[in-house]
Amino acid sequence: MSVTDRYVVMGVTGAGKSRIGAALADDIGASFVDGDALHPATNIAKMSRGEPLDDEDRAPWIKSVGETLAGADGPIVVACSALKRSYRDKIREIAGGTVFLFLDGSRDVLAGRIAEREGHFMPSELLDSQLRTLEPPEVDEKAFAVDVGQSAETVISILTKAVKGIRQ
Repeated sequence: MSVTDRYVVMGVTGAGKSRIGAALADDIGASFVDGDALHPATNIAKMSRGEPLDDEDRAPWIKSVGETLAGADGPIVVACSALKRSYRDKIREIAGGTVFLFLDGSRDVLAGRIAEREGHFMPSELLDSQLRTLEPPEVDEKAFAVDVGQSAETVISILTKAVKGIRQ
């Protein structure tokens, strides 16, 4: 497996990581893992109560994301907020060559998406906390950003083209 076959679709809550990540994986022939499924039960419970996670809470989850990427038998896309540079660095330490695909959007767009979704454990109150925590990828990171103010289909198309360009 090429080291450029590991992708993390990242961003704050409401950015569309799961939907866009699953569609991207389908487009590029990769497996898809929703990072929410890798959270310890204690994290899910904490977020469900509207309490933001701290670095200590996120550490085992970030490690699990990295191990999932590193252990993949083929191309893989994982949806994971990866809000801080230190989290992305840890993932890259475990799964070298991982490329981060940043779903960037305004607070208004993100809040609107959160208001429309049903059955998700993450309450809208945590959006502001995540936006405060977010450290967008820097120029020295293997990352590609796209504005999620566009339709999901447009975002998926942009990311599919970007990934195909990376893989060549």
